[in-house]
Amino acid sequence: MSAHSSRVFEQPIRVYWEDTDAGGIVFYANYLKFFERARTEWLRALGFGQQRLRDESGGMFVVSETTVKYHAPARLDDTLVVTAQLQIGGKASLTIAQQARLRTAGHTDRLLAEGTIRLGWVDSTTLKPGRIPAPVLEALK
Repeated sequence: MSAHSSRVFEQPIRVYWEDTDAGGIVFYANYLKFFERARTEWLRALGFGQQRLRDESGGMFVVSETTVKYHAPARLDDTLVVTAQLQIGGKASLTIAQQARLRTAGHTDRLLAEGTIRLGWVDSTTLKPGRIPAPVLEALK
């Protein structure tokens, strides 16, 4: 599979009290949770719920590397749009580009955080690396 799929998946996420720190802004590590939710919903939208995928294939995705750059804070009750887009796809791993943007007045405007997440495919019992199932790779093209 080649770099940069053209499809960008968008997941709206509301900022709750539990997402914020003592300063009233989203705690930096929670952006990784937001990214995870968007990737999970992206796979679900493609027809691959994580549990079903694990049950049927015996494998699962694991995070092997992350990078995140923070641009601006999000606050309680903000509505975010978190994106997921295939950046690099291989037979055993994927690199996903992700962003969290502030949505106001019905449109997405301010970039809050962006990063990449590298996922590897492993056997769910042994955790040994394996190949991503062909139907998943096909859906991501």
